Amino acid sequence: MTRTDPGGGLVIPSVLHAPAPGWTAEADVVVIGSGIAGLVAALRCRSRGRVLLVTKALLDAGSTRWAQGGIAAALAPDDTPAEHLADTLVAGVGLCDEAAVRALVTEGPEAVRGLIELGTAFDLAGDGGIALTREGGHHRRRIAHAGGDATGAEISRALRAELKDSGVEVIEHALVLDLLKDAAGRAAGITLHVMGEGQPGGVGAVRARAVVLATGGLGQVFSATTNPEVSTGDGVALALRAGAEATDLEFVQFHPTVLWLGDGVTGQQPLISEAVRGEGAHLVDHDGVRFMVGRHVLAELAPRDIVAKGIMNRMRETGASCMLLDGRHLGAAMWEKRFPNIMAACRHHGIDPVTEPIPVVPAAHYASGGVRTDLYGRTSVPGLYACGEVACTGVHGANRLASNSLLEGLVFAARISAALEHDLPGLATISADGPTGGANAADVAASDGFEVDEADEAQDSVHRMTAGSANASATGTGGAEPAPVGGERADGDGMAVASGEGRGGLLEPGMRAEIQRVMSSHVGVLRGADGLERAVRELAGLGAGGGRAEPGVEAWEVTNLYTVASAIAAAARRREETRGSHWREDFPERADGAWRGHLVTRLAGNTLTTTYEPLEGKRS
Repeated sequence: MTRTDPGGGLVIPSVLHAPAPGWTAEADVVVIGSGIAGLVAALRCRSRGRVLLVTKALLDAGSTRWAQGGIAAALAPDDTPAEHLADTLVAGVGLCDEAAVRALVTEGPEAVRGLIELGTAFDLAGDGGIALTREGGHHRRRIAHAGGDATGAEISRALRAELKDSGVEVIEHALVLDLLKDAAGRAAGITLHVMGEGQPGGVGAVRARAVVLATGGLGQVFSATTNPEVSTGDGVALALRAGAEATDLEFVQFHPTVLWLGDGVTGQQPLISEAVRGEGAHLVDHDGVRFMVGRHVLAELAPRDIVAKGIMNRMRETGASCMLLDGRHLGAAMWEKRFPNIMAACRHHGIDPVTEPIPVVPAAHYASGGVRTDLYGRTSVPGLYACGEVACTGVHGANRLASNSLLEGLVFAARISAALEHDLPGLATISADGPTGGANAADVAASDGFEVDEADEAQDSVHRMTAGSANASATGTGGAEPAPVGGERADGDGMAVASGEGRGGLLEPGMRAEIQRVMSSHVGVLRGADGLERAVRELAGLGAGGGRAEPGVEAWEVTNLYTVASAIAAAARRREETRGSHWREDFPERADGAWRGHLVTRLAGNTLTTTYEPLEGKRS
């Protein structure tokens, strides 16, 4: 049985107010984002036709390069995909899609080997094999790492090197605004703003037969986060405005060990990888007590939600502003070889982990929920796909297992390429798929995913542009008059921007800090009914005061933050239990009878709704 609730009076803009596109470009597939998911999707989809990759800053500016711990896969002789599956299901606290997890863990090892073939230099053990470590929630050493604690940076480097001569076109410094749809309601491209192009607004349109969201996370919704500045939830906000479903947005994972820089410090915070605890560092309070011992059988290596809650509880019990991570016994050689970047970051802030404990606190880290997809990245909007952190594939459930994020981006980006071969058979097959592994396209038709249009109907319904390349078009004349606020906005070629009925304008850039304050105060690690009600009320007040800002990057970003913050707060208020990374102090127990299911968020017109779907009714 499903139950639907309105979003508490929150008015969400149904379209980002922007000038009409002044230039156009064309592609078969447009990929938005350049982390591991976006880069793999672009490389794999190049065999499906002309690919354009759009990224918000530089190619390496997303979250992937900040991934310290590594990538999890059953690579060791004494490990199996079944054991990796079991650990993932435990961390997900009853809400994982087992079929999605099975795809992840069975296709994962070969996908990681594909990265090695591509040139990724993972750290090696003494016997010449891949060095593997252990992190929270894993019962085996299965975390491959590179450069000690620079795994994401090395994977990004290898993928970008492959991209260089791949034929994939790239637009950097481009903020994607809204989805274009054709007359049949199918995704047909995007509108976007290219920054620094020397023209008024810089707004253009890209027409494509398939759109892949790989925009990463939403951590900037909170005051303190491990996420980079670009992580403003743009993909989730775009998808909601386009009519796509988002799932389990209340499950925002707070990393337990982030370097404490003092009370009131905001913005991106230095992460102290879980791998430090995997190598033997201990969490202690200011009296030296290992407070996680006795709270969980794995102590410091319990799943992240348990460790984060343990730290917050101990801070409350002792009145301390932080807890301590003691790795002094690891020795200088271990720190220098295994964690050189973490050691440098600590020393930059006046802490030497070789000689003193590191002050740590939890901070917003990863969105386990996101744009709802099937097992091949299809969203509920035909032609729109999602992978990586922006997506909810069902892998993570209520709490992501450590180091599963890079693997998810790798595996499910490849699965989207397989889906496109089935969904859009008219796309040319240029060459064999690249070396990153993935699903067999022959299996896609058998998946029980969202329904898709018949291929011939979809092919005929997409009106194609005839502009030159994106880079050549980006310096076009522009000069179009701004479109009206809300409602459907037409691009320069008459296609409709996907939107609802049209109320609510852009929020003032200055509201960003206020949105973050509301979310950190009331929708953080510790949640309760009073705080969540207050969060929804305060966010609704901010939205009611919106609509005055002029179009621009800062206004678009803060409006996306507002949309995503509102959706998270509404879902968190709705789920009246404690499960995984969602901890309700007023409902401290897990409630399988009432809440073993998913909250699906939709934007209808300008109103957010959340629908509860019991697990037995979920798609497989």
